[in-house]
Amino acid sequence: MPKIVEIKLPPSELEQEGVLRKRLLKQLRCEEKDLKSFRVIRRSVDARGRQPLFLLRIEAYINETYQAEPALLDQLKVVEESPEVIIVGAGPAGMFAALELIECGLKPIILERGKDVRARRRDLRAIQQFGEVNPHSNYCFGEGGAGTYSDGKLYTRSHKRGNIEKALRLFVEHGATSDILVDAHPHIGSNKLPNIVANIRETILQYGGEVRFENHVTDFIMEDGAMKGVVVNEEEELRAEAVILATGHSARDIFYLLDQRGIRIEAKPFALGVRIEHPQPLIDKIQYGKPERDRNLPASSYRLACQVKNRGVFSFCMCPGGLVVPAATAPGELVVNGMSMSRRDSPYANSGTVVSVEVEDLVPFAKHGVFAGLAFQEAVEKKFFQYGTGGQQAPALRLPDFVHRKVSANLPGSSYIPGLYAAPVHDLLPKSIYGRLQEGVQIFGRKMKGYYTEEATVIGTESRTSSPIKIPRSRETYMHEQTSGLFPCGEGAGYAGGIISAAMDGQNVAQAVSRFYQQK
Repeated sequence: MPKIVEIKLPPSELEQEGVLRKRLLKQLRCEEKDLKSFRVIRRSVDARGRQPLFLLRIEAYINETYQAEPALLDQLKVVEESPEVIIVGAGPAGMFAALELIECGLKPIILERGKDVRARRRDLRAIQQFGEVNPHSNYCFGEGGAGTYSDGKLYTRSHKRGNIEKALRLFVEHGATSDILVDAHPHIGSNKLPNIVANIRETILQYGGEVRFENHVTDFIMEDGAMKGVVVNEEEELRAEAVILATGHSARDIFYLLDQRGIRIEAKPFALGVRIEHPQPLIDKIQYGKPERDRNLPASSYRLACQVKNRGVFSFCMCPGGLVVPAATAPGELVVNGMSMSRRDSPYANSGTVVSVEVEDLVPFAKHGVFAGLAFQEAVEKKFFQYGTGGQQAPALRLPDFVHRKVSANLPGSSYIPGLYAAPVHDLLPKSIYGRLQEGVQIFGRKMKGYYTEEATVIGTESRTSSPIKIPRSRETYMHEQTSGLFPCGEGAGYAGGIISAAMDGQNVAQAVSRFYQQK
C-alpha cells in the first residue's frame, strides 16, 4: 500500500524534483533504492505566514510501483442503435450527461440553440467590439455553455453530490492538464476550454450520439401529462421517452414555456450586484505579503462574505489575472461576468460582489408571480443599458466614490474591452442592493487590508449568478415531480452552481434516466 505524506515547500523549491525527493526520503525514513515512485495528489498554497508555502500531499510507493487506473473513455459503448434520450443544452450538465448516457448504453441527442464552439467566437467578438448581442450565441449560449468562455474554474464545495474525480478525469482525458487533478482550486482557462469542449463533442459523436447546433427548442410534446419530446425551431418534432433539460440559468424563454405548458416551476433565491476589479499585483501583495509575487506562485485570489441587514453579501466567481466580459443574452440589457485564461496573466483581478435576493424581497414585482425574480433581473439589466450609449459600454465608479455616492472624475484602467464610463452606479442599482453593497465593501476593506482603494473599479451589473427559477424534481428519481419523462438538470433547474457541480448533476441525472429506461 502507498504511504501518504504531507510536505511543505517554499515556492522557489517547487519545481526542483531533487529537493522534493530528498524531503520525501527523509520523512519516510527509507533508502533511495526503495522509493520506486511517488506522485502529488493534492497541492495548495498556504499564505498565512510570513512566507507563502506550497502544501503537498504525496502518495509514495515503497518497493512497489504506481498503477494508473484504466481510461474512463475505454468504458464507453457504441450506442448508435440504442434507445434515444433528448438533452436540451450543450453546457457542462448536458455534455457530461451525454457521456454518462453512452456509458449506460443509451444514445444522447444534444440540442443546442447556439453555435459550435468555434463559430461562437465570431459572436463574442461582435458583442465585445460592436455591442451586438446574438440572443442564441453569446457568452451564455452555445457549445459548452457559460463555462466555456467565462473562466473554467473547477472548484466546488458540492463533494457529496457526485463523483468529482470522475468529472475531472474526463476533462483530462479530453485535453485538460493533469494539474486539475491535484490543485486545490483547479482551473482550465477560457483559452483552452474550447478545444476540450470540441473534443468532448467528438467523443459523443464517435460513440453514436448526436449533437445538433442552432436547434432551438420552441415547444414540448406532452401526452397524458408526460414528456414525450420537443419541437425544434418551431417545426421539427423529436420524440424520446426522456428529455433532460439542461439549458443553463439564462434560458428565460424555456422557463416561460414550461409555465405555458402547465409544468410546475418555483421561484428561488438568487443574487445580484456588481463586479469589482482590482490590479492583480495589489491583490498579490495583500494576500502574499510581498511587494512582488514569486514566479512559481499562482495569481492570488480571495473569498469574502458578510451579513448586512439579514442578507448575505459575498464575492462570487473570483477571477485572478482575469478579464471582465459582457454577458448579456439579448439586445437592450447590460450584464457583466468574469473569466481568466489558463495562465491567469492579465494585470487585473475581478470578482462578482453580490447581495442575496430572497423571494420576499421581490414584493414590487409580485404581479409577475413565479417570474418575479426574472422581472427583477431584467429591470436592473435594462436600466443599466438604457442609461448608456446603447452599446455594451458599462457604467462604473471607483470603489470609494461608489460608497460615497459620487460620480468619479476618471476611472482606472480596466480589462473590459467594450469600455467603461463614469456613471451613478449607486442610483442604477435597487436601493436594497446598493445599501447592502455600500456597507459590505467597507467590511471587506477591514477584513482584507488594501481591498478598499481608489484603484478598485465597481462595474455594473452582475446579475446572472444563478437562476431565479427552480424546476422541482424528485430526490430519488431526479424526474420532475409531476411530469414523467422530464429530467431537470444543472444550473438552470436550480441544482448546480458551476462547471463541476453541473457536470456531476448531469452524470447523476443520466444514471437516473438509465434506471427509468430499465423499468419500462
